[in-house]
Amino acid sequence: MHHRLRTAAAVLAIGALAPVLAFGQTPSSPDAAADPNWQMPRLANGHPDLQGYWTTQTFTPMERPEYLGDQAFYTEEEWAQLQAQLTVDGADPLARDVINLADPAERARVLDQTHRDETYVHYDNAIWLATRVPKGLSTRRTSLITDPPDGRIPALNAEAVARAEARRAARGDRGAFDGYELRPQSERCIYYDYNGPPLQPPSYNDIHQIFQTPDHVVIFTEQNNHAPRIVPLDGRPAIPEQIRQYPGDSRGHWEGDTLVIESSHFNDQSAWEGSSRGLKVVERFTRVADDRIHYTFTVEDPATWDRPWSAEIPMMATDGPMYEYACHAGNHDIRHILEVYRNIERQGDANDAK
Repeated sequence: MHHRLRTAAAVLAIGALAPVLAFGQTPSSPDAAADPNWQMPRLANGHPDLQGYWTTQTFTPMERPEYLGDQAFYTEEEWAQLQAQLTVDGADPLARDVINLADPAERARVLDQTHRDETYVHYDNAIWLATRVPKGLSTRRTSLITDPPDGRIPALNAEAVARAEARRAARGDRGAFDGYELRPQSERCIYYDYNGPPLQPPSYNDIHQIFQTPDHVVIFTEQNNHAPRIVPLDGRPAIPEQIRQYPGDSRGHWEGDTLVIESSHFNDQSAWEGSSRGLKVVERFTRVADDRIHYTFTVEDPATWDRPWSAEIPMMATDGPMYEYACHAGNHDIRHILEVYRNIERQGDANDAK
């Protein structure tokens, strides 16, 4: 919960998230038919118009819950039951792992903010983080991952395991609070792995605003500590190999009515899902309705996985505006975080001496 304590403006931003897709409408499904009379909105240059505010909020997990086995889609009945449970008044929007629970009664208990553990001192998520259209399932898929068919991220290969072991060896027996460089980057508001590329649903403040010009596309994510992603479409080459960035370097082009964005040049610190600096990401944005963009991504990194893998995340139209997400909490407070633990260590040493 460390990075969720934000300015009042950032918290009030939650009220602005209102997907057009209302509860009760049909989610994306294997048999969902497109409106044959719908016409693609276009810019003056003929390219599809992707501009506007979009949300990716969903309880659908990146990986398929283990208890579902090889079930790729919920039945209509299963989806309706889950949707009713997840969107009930008082449900905790941050209980993202609740979908992995097979027992409906246990899911209800974890979702219910009125029966929280008394030691939980955070604010009531159901009050402060609920959106006007409740967060539910945006698809009948049981996972956002579409390939491999098992809906799971492929296992790390030997090279990735060796890389992780080398990092652990370099850390040695230092504790998690031994120094500022050991603290999580998200705590220090430096890097959130869901900001992308590839885009993934954040816990809250999950509006993505898209701007377009004839030769650029801009993707501005509300919960983001980086500058908006400015993607050139003019065929310019990638940045030099020596330059590495947390969000990588993105270049886009059109394939028919689909915007394709290819990203590379990630740094050694991002390590998204254990990846290396050789990570390659291909994203595809296709507008399929006035209130929906079909967004998919494929990632490839031979130094991490022995095969590429892909996911599909519905983007639903929502209302603006977005609010500034100015997070510096852990970064400004790192001195005090470490001071507290130095005091705890001294107290432990004193108790040991006694």
